[in-house]
Formats: sequence, C-alpha cells, structure tokens
Amino acid sequence: MKGCRGIENPAFVASSPDTPRRLCASPSNVEVSVLSTNTRRKDSQPQEPQEPQKSPEPPLSSVTPAGSQERPRPESLSEFEEGPCGWGTFQPQCLQRCNTPQGFLFHYCLLALTQGIVVNGLVNISISTIEKRYEMKSSLTGLISSSYDISFCLLSLFVSFFGERGHKPRWLTFASFMIGLGALVFSLPKFFSGRYQLGSLFEDTCVTPKNRTSCTTSSSSLFNYLYVFILGQLLLGVGGTPLYTLGTAFIDDSVPTHKSSLYIGIGYSMSVLGPAVGYVLGGQLLTMYIDVDLGQSTDITEDDPRWLGAWWIGFLMSWFLAWSLIIPFSCFPKHLPGTAEIQDGKTSQTHQSNSLQNTDGNFGQSFKDFPAALKNLMRNTVFMCLVLSTCSEALVTTGFATFLPKFIENQFGLSSSSAATLGGAVLVPGAALGQILGGVLVSKFKMTCKNIMKFALLTSVIALMLSFVFLYANCENEPFAGVSESYNRTGELGNLTAPCNANCHCLRSYYYPLCGGDGVQYFSPCYAGCTNSVSKRHPKVYHNCSCIERKIEITPTPSSFAFEAKAGKCPTRCANLPIFLVIFFATIVFTFMAGTPITVSILRCVNHKQRSLALGIQCMLLRILGTIPGPIIFGITIDSTCILWDINECGIKGACWIYNNIRMAHMLVAISVTCKVVTIFFIGFAIFLYKPPPSGTDVPFLDQSTVVTTVPLECDLKKIGNED
Repeated sequence: MKGCRGIENPAFVASSPDTPRRLCASPSNVEVSVLSTNTRRKDSQPQEPQEPQKSPEPPLSSVTPAGSQERPRPESLSEFEEGPCGWGTFQPQCLQRCNTPQGFLFHYCLLALTQGIVVNGLVNISISTIEKRYEMKSSLTGLISSSYDISFCLLSLFVSFFGERGHKPRWLTFASFMIGLGALVFSLPKFFSGRYQLGSLFEDTCVTPKNRTSCTTSSSSLFNYLYVFILGQLLLGVGGTPLYTLGTAFIDDSVPTHKSSLYIGIGYSMSVLGPAVGYVLGGQLLTMYIDVDLGQSTDITEDDPRWLGAWWIGFLMSWFLAWSLIIPFSCFPKHLPGTAEIQDGKTSQTHQSNSLQNTDGNFGQSFKDFPAALKNLMRNTVFMCLVLSTCSEALVTTGFATFLPKFIENQFGLSSSSAATLGGAVLVPGAALGQILGGVLVSKFKMTCKNIMKFALLTSVIALMLSFVFLYANCENEPFAGVSESYNRTGELGNLTAPCNANCHCLRSYYYPLCGGDGVQYFSPCYAGCTNSVSKRHPKVYHNCSCIERKIEITPTPSSFAFEAKAGKCPTRCANLPIFLVIFFATIVFTFMAGTPITVSILRCVNHKQRSLALGIQCMLLRILGTIPGPIIFGITIDSTCILWDINECGIKGACWIYNNIRMAHMLVAISVTCKVVTIFFIGFAIFLYKPPPSGTDVPFLDQSTVVTTVPLECDLKKIGNED
C-alpha cells in the first residue's frame, strides 16, 4: 500500500453516504475528522508532520479556499442566529434573564398546560352539558371532539416542515394566539343563544296514569351552533401543531444532548397535567348556574336533571391565559445564546441507512423539497418502528383515559363523580410521574440512542406484565332487578317491567339507580314502584315501593312505614378497588416512562435538519392510528359487554345502562396486552435495525447537511510491513 506512506495526518471526505473513501496511516499518528464540502470543525487542525514531504497534491486536511487567510465560519453554524431577548432595538436588560433554556421551558410549560386544560380537560367535561343545552346527539358532540385531531393531522406535516428553518419562538407566538382564539370561539354560543329556559320537572316516581311522550323529532335553531364549536376545535388544532413539533425541536436545539430528555420530559408532563387541571376547574364551574353572568338564579339544585352548569367560564379563562403568553414568546430570539456552541459540541447518532440522502444547505426551504424529505423519513426503518410503537401506546392510553371512569364506576359500584375523581387521581399523576422519571433517568445516565430504546423496551415489558391486573381486580355484578334478579320472584330476567310496576308506565330512557332495602338495585324509583319521596334527606329517600320486598319488623317505627329505598347504587361487596388502583397506577407510570425516551430516540435517529418534520409525522400517525381510533375501539369493545340498553319511545337504542363486569375486564385485558405486544415488537425491531455512526468518528450535528455516513480509519500494519 504505497499510498499509505508519507501521510502523517490524514482526514476524510466522504464522496457519498454509500461509497466512503478509506485512507491508511500509522495508528500512532491518526486524527479522525469529518468534513463537509465547505465546512470544517475547529478541532480538526492538522498536526505538524514529523517528516515533511513534497507531494503533487496537498493533504486533504489542509485544503482551504483560494485567497482565504483564515478558516471561514461554517455555513451551518451561521444558521444559529443567536440574539438578545426583546423586540427589534428594544431589548430591556430585565428580559435577558429569561433568555435561557430554563426561561423558554417555563413559558413552554405554561402553553402546554393551557392547551391541555382546554382540549383534553374543559372540552371533555363540558360535552354532556353542551348536548343538553344545544340539543345535540352524542354522535355530533363526538364530531366536535374529533375536530381537533382532524385539524392537527392536516397541518402537522406542513407546519413542521416549513417551521424547521423558521423562527420557532414566533411559531409558538402564533400557537398561543390560535389556542386563545379557539377557546374564545368555543365559548361564543353561550353569548348568542340567549337565556336558558328551564323545562317542567320530570316526575321520577310511579304516578298513575302517566302521560306518555310522543315519538316526534323537532329541529331547533340551536343546532347551528354545532359549526361554531367545530370551528373552535379546528382553531385549537392549528395552535397545538407547532407546540409539540417545533417547540420540542427548539428545546432539543437549546440544551446539551444529555439534558434534552429532562427538559422534554418536564414539558410533556405539563401537557399531561393540563387535563387534570381542566377537569378540576371545569367540575367546580359546573356547580355554578349556567346564566350566572345574567344575574339569573334558580331554586333547582345540581341533583335536578334540568340543572346546567357554567361550562363557558373556563374557556374564557384559558383565552386570557393563552393570549398572555403571546408577548413572552414574541421576544425570544431565533436561537438562544449558546445554541451554536451546544450544537457544535454534539455528535450525530443518526441511523446509518442506505435510504438516507445527501442534502445541501438550502434543502427544506422550498415546497419542492417536501416530497423528498417525507420520502427520506418514511424510508428510515428505525424511525418508522419507533413511530408505530408510539401509535400502539397512544391507542391504549387514550382508550383508558376515556373509559377508565366508566370501568371503575361499573366494576366497583361507584357514582360517576367518584369514579371520575379516582380515575383522574390515578391517570394524571401516574402519567406525569412517568414522563418526568423517563426524562430524568435518560438524562442522568447520559444514554446513547440505542440504550434509550433499550430502556423504553424494558419499561414496556414491565407495563405488559402489570396489565393483567384487570383479570384479578374485577367484581361480579350486584343484584339488579329485571337484569340479574327477579322482582320479588315475579317477572322475568331481561325485562324491567313486572306486575308490581306494570301500571307505572315508566320510561326506560330515564336511568336513576335506586338501592332497595332488600339489597337489590333498581333501574329507577318508577320501576321500583315507589310513590312517595323525601327530597330533604340526602340521599333522597323513597317510600311505598311496591316492587321491594317488605321487611317484617317486630316494632315498626314511623320512618319505616311501607317500603323504603335510597337514591344511588347499592354499596358493592367487592374489596378489590385499592389493589386495582395501586397496580394500575404502577402500570401507568411504566407506560409513560417510555414516552419521553421514545421521543428523544426519534430526535436522535433522524437527520438533524429533519427533526421537526419527524415529530410532525409522528404526531400525524399518532392521531390517525392511535388517539382517533383508540376511543372508538374501546367504545365498541365495551358496548359488546352491555346487557341492558336504553331504548326510547321511538324504539331507538341509546346508551348502555348495565354491563357484564367480568367480560368487560377480560376484553380490556385483551386490548391492552395486544397493544403492549405490538409496542414491544416495534421497539425491539428498531433496536435490531439501528446502526449508529461507526465508532471512532466524531460527526457533528452541524455537518449533517452534507455528510451522513462515515467510516473509521484503519490501517493494516502487516500489509505496510510487507510493502516496505
């Protein structure tokens, strides 16, 4: 190998990702560096040769442009336009304290919290009130909920592609404006629909004869407000798109590699905490009467079916909070001080694949580059495996977030409010703790990309084993008259009507559970045959119930005349609730511990210039394959376990009142285990396919626009000795 002689300090310039050049030198005097076509790192200066030798071609490491006296500033390094905090020439010194990654993270967390409060908190808790106030079916309110995801999916790719080279803090300024505008638009129907008119009180006891409602449908002008709600959700989706794509990429730009997971984990935990704040805030506001702004008062209480709460106040508060963040985000520079130095010190962990293409410095600035960039990422098998794993996790987590209160309510015989409180107390802290723990552990141990994926695989396996909690923490159905128990040995199972209530003409669409003194639960006071009630007591007490078995008392008391029942479900005899909550909390923690590491792995395994687009693709597929079908699949599965449906006067099937608890638990285990297995498969496959940059090379982030694949320098000493 004659070419090896006389080269004391070689360097490499890869002509293409697939055909790198190899040079040989003595291993005692080797310095490895990677150069782009127009850039060089500061630490790649040539060593002084021990034996200078003339050569017709200069060494590759000393090539400089003709006429230049000093090494030019790297082109990619100049892209990081750092600057002070302010607006144009107005740059107050007090604002410079916020011009740090910590300052940006603080405002990012506030925006993520606001977005979570509105989209996943206030909207969900207000849906039932909106249905009653504006006379909408559940299918229409479901369309309202889906409008956010539809808007997000349509815009995520374009925003992430064009925003990568743009001014990311200004994009977040736009996000703050759109989130606030969406919250404001969502509340507008309250101010244009007029005062809420109370209807007549519904009689829930057995009154003979009872007027039957006719099967008629009437159109209402309130239906038109559906389009206003959809518009508000679409605007919220527009605002949420830059938050989780460009905002995450900006955080990753501004901090060292080992701290990125910690910052991203904190930011994502605030987005998880947002729905909890929204539920608490919305729940408190629903205790206020809907027309409190008009000075209207009413004698009815929250127990009255006609009661509607002030759902709109929370959206106005979120509007104010979101728009208050416009000014802070608008003063941040394009890049925080120190970003260029941080980026210069990072090394690439991009997955080495033949599908990766060279890109010049102007790639991504034109819409013509969008198809090529999209194709480039879609051919990155490691990236696609990680994205599909997050889709599988999103499907099961959103399904549980939607239906966990229903599961707790039916399994353990709790009220809707108590079940929602317990569900939120398990889901939200567990998810937030998991996000933060995942980021802290990855940051503390300074894991490489492959080790991060292995960590996510481990946590997913643990979560899979804990998912079987549903098989052991379930409860059989309590006795229910007409469903699992007969009416005092009369009537037949599957029919709520029996001789004791045949003359009451009860409505099956009015579900108001009642616990009889015989320990049997009844569909409503009417179906229990009750004719009298005492509303001053809490819970409400009913008397003269013809369907409830009489208790023979030796010394009757004045309060025990006739038959007695109390409003609400019968207390459950199942004691598995504490065990279920503890194990399910651990399951949620380990599930979300993989969330931040997977996001960091996605940022590491793709080209530096395509991180925002990669997050955009992830968010789009996450919703198409995860968050949108997740509640639908869970809803269909849970409905398949129904044993008593609501059927109105027109014979149309409505909501399900009673479920088969054991079957429901088994079906949820089947979905959870299937999704967990899919997640583990794709993470494991990503680990198997991942090819990091070869050891011994130092590929800076700033050179990824021209150099994608490099090889270490090796020299066969035996061949050198033979040629000498």
